[in-house]
Amino acid sequence: MANPTAAMLVIGDEILSGRTRDSNLHYLAGELTRSGIDLREARVVADDHAAIVAAVRALSAAHDHVFTSGGIGPTHDDITADAVAEAMGAPISHRADAMALLQAHYDRQGMPFNEARQRMARIPEGARLIDNPISVAPGFSIGNVHVMAGVPRIFEAMLAGVLPTLTGGAPLLSQTLRVLRGEGEIAADFAALAAEFPDLSMGSYPFSLNGAFGTNLVIRGSDPARLDAAMVRLTGLFG
Repeated sequence: MANPTAAMLVIGDEILSGRTRDSNLHYLAGELTRSGIDLREARVVADDHAAIVAAVRALSAAHDHVFTSGGIGPTHDDITADAVAEAMGAPISHRADAMALLQAHYDRQGMPFNEARQRMARIPEGARLIDNPISVAPGFSIGNVHVMAGVPRIFEAMLAGVLPTLTGGAPLLSQTLRVLRGEGEIAADFAALAAEFPDLSMGSYPFSLNGAFGTNLVIRGSDPARLDAAMVRLTGLFG
């Protein structure tokens, strides 16, 4: 059976303006690869309600899972929860369990649980809370959409809670052969090898290091025996 597929939706003006460098996509890709879930698509959208709604609808329809990051905080521009609720056709309101978590957190901190902070308890009806062991404010899953914070360490902690609840497939494995030849020199033979192993993914990635030019030849697949067989052939061609 084919592995489940996934998409990532990164939300935030700060990403598109260059103010903040996104690391969540890179982290998610690695974790999904280990879990046997194939990340097939990634998009970045601004803090724009209509853009988020459209992206969530499109990605949710095209993939088994959608992971979002950003826009679930206490300020006016944190609009992800409302946009995802609209995209999934669900009403949204302050939910009692989320309110209780946040109230207890701010009580412990000796800080007021004001109106702005209460925004973080707005959860679409029917959603499941995603635990946030770092700053308490929860993410949520609704349908096949998993909504998480943009702060990398919080995103990573939330993802650690979500992944065990998902059914994965065969982890994607990879092997690499580095050759001191240009892509143009090896392209024909490498293409022929790829045709021999249609169940595997093969890619070439040129590099320059200390004045030397070459190509990293990467083979990816979920069957270790097929991967080993292809690497034997690859090494015979270019090793």
